[in-house]
Amino acid sequence: MAGHGVPEGLAVDADLRWALLLRLVVLGGAGEAEIAAEAAVDRSAVGAERAARCRAALPDADAKRAAWEIVTRSTELSNRLVEATAEGFWQPEQAELTAPYVERYFADMPATARLRTPWVADRITTLAFPRYAVAQSTRELAAALLARDDLTPGLRRWVTDLDDDLRRALVARTAVAAASA
Repeated sequence: MAGHGVPEGLAVDADLRWALLLRLVVLGGAGEAEIAAEAAVDRSAVGAERAARCRAALPDADAKRAAWEIVTRSTELSNRLVEATAEGFWQPEQAELTAPYVERYFADMPATARLRTPWVADRITTLAFPRYAVAQSTRELAAALLARDDLTPGLRRWVTDLDDDLRRALVARTAVAAASA
């Protein structure tokens, strides 16, 4: 990713290196060693966030477990690192690996939302939402969560909105399936 063999005029800067590394990590073509090497080159705060995002995107059960702990329970890391971890967690190519966390999202988010300031809780609620688990069962989990009376207002609002996105995605899938039949 140093820029060798790239088209003329293409600048391989930190932004592009991190974007390429994230895709490689998601697909299993790079791992912790490559993340650590890039983080050593980019010692900025943004570099630390991108490294956290990449670590959360690793296609590994232990990495997912560690990332979920950061997202739902960590109070020691900066808000930006927690947000970056939440952003990297769900990857469409890793649906099987992250499937157990769909239910955990709805179980863990009420406590997570109370752990943080309202603004950060809103960000975590949104970024950690299982957006690639487009299924009626995910909507049912959302409905069960929304039926509770102990949710913070922000969690209730964001899950309502995100559930509506799932509803529309399911309608679109049904329409595409009907058109293909």
